[in-house]
Amino acid sequence: MSKKVYVGMSGGVDSSVTAALLVNQGYDVTGVYMKNWSKDLPGFKCPWQQDYQDAKRVAVKLKIPFKMYDFETEYRQKVVDYMVAEYRKGHTPNPDVMCNQEIKFGLFLQTALSDGADMIATGHYGRIVGGKLLMAKNLEKDQTYFLYRLSKEALSLSLMPIGDYQTKAAVREMARQFDLSTAEKKDSQGICFVGEIGIKDFLLHELGPQAHGAIIDQFGREIGEHDGAIFYTIGQRHGLQLGGGLPYYITSKDMPRNEIHVSTDLQDERLWNNKLVLIDNHFINLPPKINSTYAIRTRHRAKLIKGRVIEISDQSLRLDLEEEVRAVTVGQSAVVYDDEVVVGGGIIS
Repeated sequence: MSKKVYVGMSGGVDSSVTAALLVNQGYDVTGVYMKNWSKDLPGFKCPWQQDYQDAKRVAVKLKIPFKMYDFETEYRQKVVDYMVAEYRKGHTPNPDVMCNQEIKFGLFLQTALSDGADMIATGHYGRIVGGKLLMAKNLEKDQTYFLYRLSKEALSLSLMPIGDYQTKAAVREMARQFDLSTAEKKDSQGICFVGEIGIKDFLLHELGPQAHGAIIDQFGREIGEHDGAIFYTIGQRHGLQLGGGLPYYITSKDMPRNEIHVSTDLQDERLWNNKLVLIDNHFINLPPKINSTYAIRTRHRAKLIKGRVIEISDQSLRLDLEEEVRAVTVGQSAVVYDDEVVVGGGIIS
């Protein structure tokens, strides 16, 4: 009897092809649309209804059952509230990491299994081999940075067939061969759950206008005013409205004083770091070894930097990097790789 697989179908081409491939491979496939967010925001219409219809259209084409799981309440609690709380602290969190841990490979997996599924599948660019998470063959699209908090158990019950494709063009070509209506649909941008809206607009909606404060340059001079320190992140150069001349880069934030510190010097030492301390760490199989060297990624699509494990404890992981990294940001994730295998990672503190 073929395995029953519930495929998370977002209405995009990647999850559509995932479902088609698994049907082709003989699995008993059910499509599931996860309704995580449906709220319109001022000037931005949430695309959930269109995405739901696109996913349903593909399911009808593939002749598979299709259902919707409503996770809005849990999504608000586990992802949105977490993200907003982190921004309040002056951190820059990554909601995609939390969404994968808590919703897609947490709540969706548990709900699907209790609903009769043997496994789940998603349209993520990653590979699951022998209980390990590996980078996708398409390194441009690789999403393992967002997947490092998955448990070994969740991986053993998940499939990611898209991870074996070398290019996005190959995935779209497969969608055309299956005659799927999402073959030419553009990839979604913006926040993972809302759609085409910037994080500042979202935070303004959630938290309202913030207290303005001083912008201080590298010489200690007040050169302007910001509209809320929570809206800005380390390394940012746009949106400061400081006029012409050389661009300014944010080097640090002083939340108690509500100040943003900037510099016109891209080589400013406050912008660069070769030491990392990670907290709230998660390792998929075994933790990294002391004094061993691994490849470290400090943001999605950033280049891999060699780093040595200096210290590891229940509370933290300390890494020395072989070269300095620009704009290391508190609240973001750093992910540890052993060649193409994801070891795990943690939150930059």
